[in-house]
Amino acid sequence: MDIKATDIKTLREKTGAGMMDCKKALVEAEGDFAAAEKLLREWGMAGVEKRSGRATNEGRVFVLETGKAISLVEIVCETDFVAKNADFIAAGDKIAAKAFEMKADGPNETLEAMVKDIAVVIKENIALKRVRYFTAALGEYLHSYSHGEGKIVVVVKASSSSGDAFASETVKTFVHDTALHIAAFSPMFLDQSKPDATWVEEQKEIFAKQVELDEKLKSKPAKVVEGILAGKLKKLMSEVCLLDQPFVRDEKMSVATALAAAKKESGFDFSIVDYYYIKVGEAA
Repeated sequence: MDIKATDIKTLREKTGAGMMDCKKALVEAEGDFAAAEKLLREWGMAGVEKRSGRATNEGRVFVLETGKAISLVEIVCETDFVAKNADFIAAGDKIAAKAFEMKADGPNETLEAMVKDIAVVIKENIALKRVRYFTAALGEYLHSYSHGEGKIVVVVKASSSSGDAFASETVKTFVHDTALHIAAFSPMFLDQSKPDATWVEEQKEIFAKQVELDEKLKSKPAKVVEGILAGKLKKLMSEVCLLDQPFVRDEKMSVATALAAAKKESGFDFSIVDYYYIKVGEAA
């Protein structure tokens, strides 16, 4: 059957499939455009299934933010080349918009189907990994920061009893700098009240074992050993708790000290109450 080049071109533009695949589909569909498009989708989905076992360590986190809500959608792929592809990015933005509209706080069938459509066109293993939705209540403020073309995204939530606090440039700058800090140092906890007792006990056991294996330390008096163990735990907390870490803008002060300075400068009492850190490819 004679297939017009213009039909092949039109089908290619609509589906994103290769020229030869479009011609083959039109021939098999005997020129029926809708049937050819269906065939391409069927073939494409078969390709997606074949590629589903390939590693997806690249990708991008897409962000949609308004004043009181933020949607994050992590879409992973095989190569950095695809993560920077204009079609991949455009599709990801649409999926983030849909997730925002749905207030989705986890993957769902609608979003999964949209991601599969990208995989059909791009022909690489592409998957929806994480979907999060954040909202700010009265007196709260949300801010997102994206680093490295969406490789790392941070959401920070701040709170204040004053409705004017988050109109302050000093306050907004501090919240933004806190997001930068989290992106750089990926703390495990907000403050020392957050680790659960089991986690703390596990760390103590690790430190106790380290002391036991250290010939110089295990012979010291019990009170000295207790002091050493307490010091080790305190040092660990300063490394893993956001408010205790040396501040990214001035390592001579902790984040908590920098927060106190921002409060004094702005004249507003506010606090960092929560955060979320996501890095492409890392375990959810």
